[in-house]
Amino acid sequence: MPIIKGYKQLLAEANAEIETLSVDAAIGLHGQPDVVFVDLRDPREMEREGRMPDAFACTRGMLEFWIDPESPYGKPIFTEPKRFVFFCAGGWRSALAAKTAQDMGLDNVAHVEGGFGAWKKAGGPIVAPKTAV
Repeated sequence: MPIIKGYKQLLAEANAEIETLSVDAAIGLHGQPDVVFVDLRDPREMEREGRMPDAFACTRGMLEFWIDPESPYGKPIFTEPKRFVFFCAGGWRSALAAKTAQDMGLDNVAHVEGGFGAWKKAGGPIVAPKTAV
């Protein structure tokens, strides 16, 4: 069966409908009490690359279930009147996640262009990865 829509088309469609923050704009929002950064990377990525201080960790595979308060997995943080800024390693998963969150009814969402890689490169605050002993 041929693929009808590839990831490039899905990303283009998502990016046309969501807010994309430059890494500098995202760094400027970090630490604001009304902003929640949502790290979509899996735990192995965080252990390997480090993480953003105070970011809420939500793997991409659980996002829809954690956003929906009617889900048995619903997380109260997503019912708070906050701005949600999604990020992943490079900005692909976060674009799709921001579109999904917006489609589900979160009305103040964005994602970080270039993801955690861009954040790290720009000197955004990080918690260093655990080093092997």
